[in-house]
Amino acid sequence: MRMVDVIAKKRDGEELSEEEIQFFISGLTSGDIPDYQAAALLMAVYIQGMNEQETIALTKAMLYSGDTVDLSAIAGIKVDKHSTGGVGDKTTIVLAPLVAAAGAPVAKMTGSGLGHTGGTMDKLRSFANINMELSREEFINNVQRIGIAVSGQSAKLVPADKKLYALRDVTSTIGNIPLIAASIMSKKLASGSDAIVLDVKTGSGAFMESEEGAFQLAKEMVKIGEGMKRQTVAVISQMAQPLGRAVGNTLEVKEALETLNGRGPADLLELCLELGSHMLVLSNIVPDAASARTLLKQKIQSGEALAKLKEMIKYQGGNPDQVDDISSLPHTSNSRNLVSSSDGYVSQLDARTVGIASMLLGAGRKTKEDKIDLAAGIYLHKKIGEAIQEGEVLATLYATDTSKFDEAIATLQTAYRISSDPVTGQQLILGAVRK
Repeated sequence: MRMVDVIAKKRDGEELSEEEIQFFISGLTSGDIPDYQAAALLMAVYIQGMNEQETIALTKAMLYSGDTVDLSAIAGIKVDKHSTGGVGDKTTIVLAPLVAAAGAPVAKMTGSGLGHTGGTMDKLRSFANINMELSREEFINNVQRIGIAVSGQSAKLVPADKKLYALRDVTSTIGNIPLIAASIMSKKLASGSDAIVLDVKTGSGAFMESEEGAFQLAKEMVKIGEGMKRQTVAVISQMAQPLGRAVGNTLEVKEALETLNGRGPADLLELCLELGSHMLVLSNIVPDAASARTLLKQKIQSGEALAKLKEMIKYQGGNPDQVDDISSLPHTSNSRNLVSSSDGYVSQLDARTVGIASMLLGAGRKTKEDKIDLAAGIYLHKKIGEAIQEGEVLATLYATDTSKFDEAIATLQTAYRISSDPVTGQQLILGAVRK
């Protein structure tokens, strides 16, 4: 088999066989296929597309390009959640202990943030000495003992995806739905869970900005999951404005703790209840979504969900006392306010721009080598649909390095639009896709 023939076949719009796709991924991973040929095939796929069989074959080949996690030693149906990324999305910090407290084992592998979206690993590192790089044995043992573990992904997990993504990034082939779906699902499948709930974001702060594209991606990923014998559900949620009011690592941790204490923002709680309901139903903990919501609310009210988070932090080497003493979390006394220049109602709060402003403060990374300022970020006092008066604070910005404020404030200013007429708040949950 020759790579040049595989490229020509896809260039001409023909279907690639499973053997041809496996040949490509094996050669890419080993280094036998040069980048220029891999890039040529990526462009052919971008232009000609892939059908369902090809996409599943690509996912499968990527999945087995490296290590996989075997969770069979853990009793019960293991369920995982994946978000396609957003701004202020601290859902995992609330959702994982909440679902675990309700009885479903949660074995979650996660990543760091890059660009305008935040990473769960960075946020959880707000807890002193927490180990976010558990060994395979530690990861499985923690789920067996306390029903939950959240850890970074092994470098040996799906190495083909790392090579493909790097090439897609520099060849303008990122925005192809089969390639996106295979990238996401190969990592989720390699992580070993029996069931997967996907939170597919749409809007300016999301990877898929259009609602149509988000639903298309959701359908593609559900087909892959089901085709690989995993129960899979996708929820499409709004990311035109940030989730919750806090953007930035420790700020988001504090908001997650507020939510687990029953005092969090309504949109964050609603998304966690929606995703958690699907997770509990797939885990056979409850028969339906209504029963799941009732159980999840009980776990918050009783304090069991918060206690589960403290248990997870303890078993991963962190200090659980920081959950009760948030003043001990990373913080800064340096802050600036963005005030409104007019009366009216917030009609736009562009999530991507808020994320970029937060990154400029030090809460995110421009490159993988950048160091995160855990205390940096933005608290949004006003969101879409809310009234504002001239001189009232729209948002407060935090940064350890005060030289970062001017550019970040100027950027954040452009995220807001004020209307003289009342504005309706946005719908958060746009729908769900299942088999």
